[in-house]
Amino acid sequence: MSLFLLLSRVIDMLTWAIIFRAILSWFAISPSNPISVFLTRVTEPFLAPVRRYIPRTGTLDLAPFAAIVLLQFVIKGLLSYLLVRPG
Repeated sequence: MSLFLLLSRVIDMLTWAIIFRAILSWFAISPSNPISVFLTRVTEPFLAPVRRYIPRTGTLDLAPFAAIVLLQFVIKGLLSYLLVRPG
C-alpha cells in the first residue's frame, strides 16, 4: 500500500508541475528563471515523447494535456491493477 501511495503522490506532483509549466508558458518569463529551469527539467522527459505524436497546432501545444491524461489514466490504472492483483 505504501508503494502505491508513494507512486500516486509522485504522479500527482508531476501532473501539477506540467500544469504550472503550461501556465508559465503564457507569460514572458526568462528561460533562465530558476522556476522555469526546474519545471523544464522535471517535465520535459514526459512531454518530449508526447510531442513526437502530438505536434503543436499553431501556437497551441496540446502535449501537456495529453501527458496529463496519460499519467492519470495509464499509470494510475496500472497502479490500481497492481494494488488489487492477487498474490
